[in-house]
Amino acid sequence: MEASSWDALRKQARRLEAQLDDQMIAYRKLVSMKSDGSENDIEADIERSLKQLQQVNSQMQTWVSSGGSEVLSHTLTRHMEILQDLTQEFYRLRSSLRVKQQHASLLDLRDFDRAKFDVEEAGESEALLREQAAIGRNAGQVDTVISQAQATLGALMSQRSTFGGITTKISNVSSRIPTINHVLASIRRKKSMDTIILSLVASVCAFLMFIYWLSK
Repeated sequence: MEASSWDALRKQARRLEAQLDDQMIAYRKLVSMKSDGSENDIEADIERSLKQLQQVNSQMQTWVSSGGSEVLSHTLTRHMEILQDLTQEFYRLRSSLRVKQQHASLLDLRDFDRAKFDVEEAGESEALLREQAAIGRNAGQVDTVISQAQATLGALMSQRSTFGGITTKISNVSSRIPTINHVLASIRRKKSMDTIILSLVASVCAFLMFIYWLSK
């Protein structure tokens, strides 16, 4: 076994652990602040570093299994504990960030619902005002129709009075018609008698003239 290989693995493990410490510090700050979308890049970097450290620890595990000393085994155990602590801390922070993001989404949704409610309420108020204006216009039209109806009723009442007077006059004339008819009938009968008498006189004269003509 070459000590240099073990030392290279340990050096690589310590470098990855230090890199993960810096990444975790940045990630903690990000979790404590308002999310701006950059957490995805940091999370990807941390996951990649954890995977690399896991691979290094596996190589160190292979080295120890091949006949390493008790000291090397103790060193490997310490590196594995560091990897476990870093992994658990990362999962804890990521879960906290997800809860925070969900809470922010709920707040945004509530604000959106509130804004939507305000818009809908404003729309309902506007619709109510339009309806009230329409009712006012309809009431004005109804008043106009009523006024026209009252004027028409007055005209009809006036016409009714006029027609009543005409009806009275017609009734008076009708009461006199039998007498007028009787007079006209008498005149027509007298005219007929005169016509008959004139016809008889003309006939007698014509007959006498015919006799006189024959006697010559």
